[in-house]
Amino acid sequence: MDSKRLIIFVLLSVGILFGWNEYFMPKHAQQQAAKTEAAASAAQPVDGNKLTHGQRIRVKTDVVEAEIDTVGGDLRSLKLLKHGAAEDHNQPFQLFEDDAKRTYVAQTGLVAASNPALPTHKTVFTAEKSSYELNGDKLEVKLTAPDANGVKVSKVYTFGKGSYEIGVRYDIVNGGTAPVAPMAYYRLLRDSQAPEGEGRFAHTYTGPAVYTSEHKFQKVSFDDLAKGKGDYAKTTTDGWVAMVQHYFLSAWVLKPLDGKSVCKDERACRFELSQTGGLNSAAALVDYAAIAPGKSLSVSVPLYAGPEEYNLISKVADGMEYAKDFGMFYIFASPLFWLLVKLHALVSNWGWAIILLTLTVKAVFYPLTAASYRSMAKMKALAPRLERMKEQYGDDRMKFQQAVMEMYKTEKVNPLGGCLPMLIQIPVFIGLYWALLASVELRGAPWVLWYTDLARPDPYYILPAIMAATMFLQTFLNPPPADPMQAKMMKIMPLAFSALFFFFPAGLVLYYVVNNVLSIAQQWFINKQIANSNKAALQS
Repeated sequence: MDSKRLIIFVLLSVGILFGWNEYFMPKHAQQQAAKTEAAASAAQPVDGNKLTHGQRIRVKTDVVEAEIDTVGGDLRSLKLLKHGAAEDHNQPFQLFEDDAKRTYVAQTGLVAASNPALPTHKTVFTAEKSSYELNGDKLEVKLTAPDANGVKVSKVYTFGKGSYEIGVRYDIVNGGTAPVAPMAYYRLLRDSQAPEGEGRFAHTYTGPAVYTSEHKFQKVSFDDLAKGKGDYAKTTTDGWVAMVQHYFLSAWVLKPLDGKSVCKDERACRFELSQTGGLNSAAALVDYAAIAPGKSLSVSVPLYAGPEEYNLISKVADGMEYAKDFGMFYIFASPLFWLLVKLHALVSNWGWAIILLTLTVKAVFYPLTAASYRSMAKMKALAPRLERMKEQYGDDRMKFQQAVMEMYKTEKVNPLGGCLPMLIQIPVFIGLYWALLASVELRGAPWVLWYTDLARPDPYYILPAIMAATMFLQTFLNPPPADPMQAKMMKIMPLAFSALFFFFPAGLVLYYVVNNVLSIAQQWFINKQIANSNKAALQS
């Protein structure tokens, strides 16, 4: 019976670990705020999968290369110079792009019922230059829209040194004869394709997300958008709207951590997620105060577009650390990742930090693991008696089970004692799995020898091979199953499961290898203790 429970336990653990593709966060029903017809129209993506192209304005800083299209003043291309592409690590990773294969861009626009000529994502802007390069700490790129019935509008991008935050400011001067009350939309538009380098066995969430201080982090999948579903906060006074993918995100921030919210009240800002023409839109809509004739208004909303590095995103806005895809095990993964960052600060190497983290977690759970291994060692010591009892009772299963339970009672052995302590640890182990899987900090991080990128699979499969060997060795330390078929399964399962590790990031496999080696050492030591104790008891 114990071997059956062990098999079920292992299958359940692996199923939870590798088969959990949807993550559920607390969601709150919201009434959709009333929208003007102009706002509803502005929030819809353009028709089709292609965007109109104009002149491209190229911008280069120390961390990004950007291309801004004069049509709409859209940010159409963004390359992250400090992060290599998944396929060719010598080339920069491209977050935003607009070509025949992919669409992922950042758009903004203005609408007003009293002035339909305000610039939208379809308006053609003019720029002072066709290329810019950051030389100091800050760089501004100014685009000018055509005169809109006396209203002059400039769209200004601000890039900073070493920063993935891009300021997007509208300077509006009302030279007309009537007040203008503009509504701005800030939108991320992308297709539903999986991001570059998405693993087959290490799937993470890709899609839109919103965050508010009241309702926290909420995700709506592309599939739900296609079906017109999705429960998320529609109105807000703060927060951000984002497109999230493995390692990277883009987000329009309504309330920066070091600034004030652009929402003047709870009806001033709205989130709208939608899908039209095969393109997914994640938008924030902001109502601004009316601008009287002869007056002006400058409004700015920052765009973060870069890696999900904790030290960066935690300084952009409240709750942005939730964008690191820890899923439903965030409560366990977050403190483990925090500890990993602290350990990295001590050793300055993510590989050694993972090893130290594994040692720490193993030490914390030593009492529970020891209790499990003691129970398993006692069960292993009773295995010969179980075999003799099986021969004694033959096909009389009831008498056999009664004799087995009586033996467990006499020897004070709990057949579940080997599984229960392990079950308690499962959420922590899964949390650690997601903490390592979602850490962009491991991307491109070297360890030793040929391990130059802990986020990629082991190029020579050395760690997966060691993992398979340790899993196979553990079968000899566990109690042998009474059923020959189960015994064969217990020998085959390590080989079958270890095959998955050939496709896993090396950083993840490193954790499991170190954990298995420590487990084998601890289990061997406890088995030796039990054997010596039994031997001493027999001699006395």
